[in-house]
Amino acid sequence: MKQYKGYEAKVEYDAKAELFHGEAFGIRDVVTFQGRSVEECEKAFHDSVEVYLEFCRERGEKPA
Repeated sequence: MKQYKGYEAKVEYDAKAELFHGEAFGIRDVVTFQGRSVEECEKAFHDSVEVYLEFCRERGEKPA
């Protein structure tokens, strides 16, 4: 489990693809991310949450 700005995500590793991938939960939209390393995956998670928050601001919606 990873956490960022109050959001949590489950991360899994796909050995065949050599790729970490995850999905944030507790959000009404689908927020996914991936990376080839732990660091890259964590940055992608943070970036995805930031994009989601900006999307909500643009639409005038309160983030879930």
